[in-house]
Amino acid sequence: MNTITRRAGVRATGGLLALAILAAGCGRDAAQAPEQAQNVTTGKVTGEVTVWAMGEEGKALGTFVKDFESANPGVKVNVTAIGWDVAHDKITAAIAGGATPDVSMIGSTWSGELAKTGALDPTPPNLVDKAAFFPGAWQTVELNGTAYGVPWYVETRVLYYRTDQAKKAGVEPPETWREFTEFTRALKDKGGAKDGFQQSYTLGASWQETLPLIWQAGGEIVKDGRYTFDTPEAVTALKQYESLFKQKLAPTNTAEGAFPQTFIKGEVGGFFSGPWMIGVLNNDGGPDFKDKFDVAPYPKGPVSGTSFIGGSAMAVFKKAKNRDAAWTFLQWLSEPKVQAKWYTTVKALPAVQVAWQEPELTADKQLAVFGEQLKDAKTPPPFPTWEQVARVLEAELEKLARGAQTPEQTAKSIQSQADTIGTGL
Repeated sequence: MNTITRRAGVRATGGLLALAILAAGCGRDAAQAPEQAQNVTTGKVTGEVTVWAMGEEGKALGTFVKDFESANPGVKVNVTAIGWDVAHDKITAAIAGGATPDVSMIGSTWSGELAKTGALDPTPPNLVDKAAFFPGAWQTVELNGTAYGVPWYVETRVLYYRTDQAKKAGVEPPETWREFTEFTRALKDKGGAKDGFQQSYTLGASWQETLPLIWQAGGEIVKDGRYTFDTPEAVTALKQYESLFKQKLAPTNTAEGAFPQTFIKGEVGGFFSGPWMIGVLNNDGGPDFKDKFDVAPYPKGPVSGTSFIGGSAMAVFKKAKNRDAAWTFLQWLSEPKVQAKWYTTVKALPAVQVAWQEPELTADKQLAVFGEQLKDAKTPPPFPTWEQVARVLEAELEKLARGAQTPEQTAKSIQSQADTIGTGL
């Protein structure tokens, strides 16, 4: 999922403090050369592998690994399912106490934070080919030129819209920012939606919808080793984000838990979200609702139509009691056919590009939109402090959405706080 994934809760800050203390005591010096990765022994493996995995994926993995055990007689994989709301703190506590599992699933923005402690085992160079993964996915596990773990599954954001309202309004899915505004207005004025668009403006996902706008405007959020939010491109992106609220095309008073029912009821005409929302809408909307919505690529900004890439990786700890079997398990999870079968199990999108050619994925036209969007999707930097900066973004974006400050003031405030926080490297 994303930084905390699609089903995550807002985690406590205690783990951040514990991790910061731990990193100060035993973390690697960022100025040092990249950490040397050691090859893993290939061939027959045996013994027990302990795995922590989160959310619905964690619940499903225990049964899924039976295929790996069948292919590797003598190996037993024990999966412990834990909640996303406690996962980060549980992992940091395990690192601090020297009691980590062999393997753990980690959120897409956690790698830098956890690698800085020195607790993660660098990815063996003889294990997988980084070129097999979506570039943005591989970036989530790489820090200072060294990879820690392998991407497991990915997600990205695309445009969801009510096809019945678009047809009534006489509009097609937008291809540019300008068309997007016109499309949203048409859904509201002509299509029957009370609100043209549901745009995130509170804690949780607003930064994931805003970073793509910065990239689409030609900006970057990091340059020369520091955060860069106070740039002309960022201001352009923030003006685009603000525009829907300013023109009363997106609400700032949505009751907690009301969405996505507001979309299903036709009160909202569109929104940005990840692939999991297809299942949510099909389940909650009933058997006929699948014909009332569709997905389209992100509208292009001045430079591109880049989206956000999230997901989760699998990492091995240095204190793993069964390193060879642990890495062999991760290699198996990266096989295209295994990735495709995992998609059919929990609808998690493959991080391995060739897996998208498997029949389980090629038959779904909506899924193809996500596959195309993933080709140039980007991720936040794997900095140990990213989670703190993300919270700053969310707080400042809410002020912008509610009209409490301008895009220029928002950019300056984010930059000032990001400079104070630093990258953690």
